[in-house]
Amino acid sequence: MTHHPRSLDTLTQTATEANLGDDLLHGADAIARFMFGDAKHRRKVYYLTGEATKGLPHFKMGSLICARKSTILNWIAEQEGRA
Repeated sequence: MTHHPRSLDTLTQTATEANLGDDLLHGADAIARFMFGDAKHRRKVYYLTGEATKGLPHFKMGSLICARKSTILNWIAEQEGRA
């Protein structure tokens, strides 16, 4: 078994090697559909990944904004805990 520095709760929500493809979101449209239910909200994604003070966790593949569903869900849970 591989040791991970994260908590067990976090690990249950993160992707494993078997489902990493299902966990990845490629592009602002895909992130917007996941977070807001519609790709028309992609401008919110650009704002959250650029100018927002509590920026959305993301990474880039070339010029394409990408994110992991599990990371976004953890980030939202952290934001709820701070409210």
